[in-house]
Amino acid sequence: MPPTDPEIRDILRRARRIAVVGLGRKPARPAWGVAAYLQRAGYVIVPVHPIADIALGEPVRRTLADAAADGPVDIVNVFRRSDAIPELVAPCVAIRPLLVWLQEGVRHDESAHQLEAAGIPVVQDRCLAVEHHLLGV
Repeated sequence: MPPTDPEIRDILRRARRIAVVGLGRKPARPAWGVAAYLQRAGYVIVPVHPIADIALGEPVRRTLADAAADGPVDIVNVFRRSDAIPELVAPCVAIRPLLVWLQEGVRHDESAHQLEAAGIPVVQDRCLAVEHHLLGV
């Protein structure tokens, strides 16, 4: 069951570190705009990308496990195609974020059910920056 807006608001207020999966070298991509917004809102952004080195002034981690090595990851914000989501389930379960967020246009119901069964709420097909603003966080 997806979290309600009040539950999302509570998680966003408690969260400090957000791993942004797919935040790489291309500033024109939506991941940059959303991550920059979240940085301005006070979150620590941890870019996760297989080949980039620096994004938004932050060192890029290769995997979610690498992202969690420096401290807990509160939210995993995903900018990947829907067919890539299943490969993120096990790493998300291993690092136990408060929330997994699949950006607009990204949806994988089976993976969401697996994460929810592991006690990790999932938001699908919504923009984290837009919702952060709309929820008044």
